[in-house]
Amino acid sequence: MVDQRALDDEALPIEAEDVVRPDDRIDDERHDEENRLKRSFVSSVRDALERSDSNAVYDLVEPLHPADIADLVELIDEGDRETFAAAITDLMTPEVVAELNDHVRELMMEALAPEDVATITEQLETDDAVQLLEDLDEDDQKAIIAELEPETQAAVESALSYPEETAGRLMNRHFMAVPEHMTVGDLIDYLREEGDLEHDFWEVFVVDASHHPVGTCALNWILTTPRSIALTDVMKRDQTLIPVTTDQEEVALMFQKYALISAAVTDESGRLVGQITVDDIVHIISEEAGEDALLLSGAGDGDINEPIKEAYSSRVRWLVANLGTAVVASAIIAFFGAAIEKLVALAVLMPIVASIGGNAGTQTMAVAVRAIATNQLTRANTWRIVWRELRVALLNGGTVAVLIGIAAGILFGPEMGVVIALAMVINIAVSGLAGVLVPVGFERMGQDPAVASSVFVTMITDSMGFFAFLGLAVAAGLAPL
Repeated sequence: MVDQRALDDEALPIEAEDVVRPDDRIDDERHDEENRLKRSFVSSVRDALERSDSNAVYDLVEPLHPADIADLVELIDEGDRETFAAAITDLMTPEVVAELNDHVRELMMEALAPEDVATITEQLETDDAVQLLEDLDEDDQKAIIAELEPETQAAVESALSYPEETAGRLMNRHFMAVPEHMTVGDLIDYLREEGDLEHDFWEVFVVDASHHPVGTCALNWILTTPRSIALTDVMKRDQTLIPVTTDQEEVALMFQKYALISAAVTDESGRLVGQITVDDIVHIISEEAGEDALLLSGAGDGDINEPIKEAYSSRVRWLVANLGTAVVASAIIAFFGAAIEKLVALAVLMPIVASIGGNAGTQTMAVAVRAIATNQLTRANTWRIVWRELRVALLNGGTVAVLIGIAAGILFGPEMGVVIALAMVINIAVSGLAGVLVPVGFERMGQDPAVASSVFVTMITDSMGFFAFLGLAVAAGLAPL
């Protein structure tokens, strides 16, 4: 009988507490309770940089995980980043570069010589290499690609030929594929003797003579199946195949819907050309969710590392658009100017109607945009969702109308209470409809519903709020037109 403890003692000649494991890199000295780098630690690195003490910088950074080093690069002032990178030398690994914020990475890559960037690129997975190069200027791209090894060069150029944010850009060209005539034993022998096992994989793709995927074998099936069994008898024939031109957001939804760990990517002729794994999808889901939220607010990329000029240009155009929609609301107010002059209560109460309607519209719009993004709102159920949101809006409008109607009735008389209550119901109902129909309309026109929906929903809710309230007040005889 084997004494496992004895084997463990022989395998670990040093004390277990002295062994540095990956989890040991996360500690109270450098990280706070939310696993973020402490301000005191970042200040220590900055102080060492100011003293030009490269050894101290290196010693401080060396225990960090690559993701933490990337965070540290972003936390350091832009003018000190190049000095910091030079100080930590070999710690500035491709893994660190891959974790960097897009804008920070682009600036750092532009500061390096093409051959240095090519050296980093050679060590990255194809999808990470493409992410590194795709945002650089075309001239910089060509200079770097020219320095790559022929095999890497071909893979990167092929990936860059696909549209941005598609499966062709996202996929990894390192995958395990074997012919369908193999047995389980043949496959195991191949993996041990000839297979390229440097890259992570969770399943083996089975292909026919034309390199079309015909099935997939999970690693646990391979390890638990007798060697004599043919792959065609044990493989899973029903698999999710992703065309290279599929949008990355749709790819993420497929992974989420079908609980995928990895999936094969096929070209226009149906041949297997790559695979996408769940670690890439986690990044995409986070990126797309944040992107939609920022687009709804008109904040562009919303990245604190984004150059000021780009941040200005992406935000100012939506502010100008909002200015235009505000003019529409102002024109309605001007039309009822005489009524407002005669009855000050109208000026006091009308912002309330517009404000509550705007909030209601924003709520519905956020729900609709998310439902469209996650394929919960489609052509098959559009009108059911519209009717649902209208009912919710009417319930909300009725509740708020009772509250504001009572308050206005006490302060300005019962007729004013009835008028503002009716206006509130109308505006919130219209807001609910606009919050669904505007994003759906943009989606039907092939536009991103998150981009401009907020501008038009705001215009509709403000304009309708003012028009309904002032119009009802004039119709009720509370003030002249």
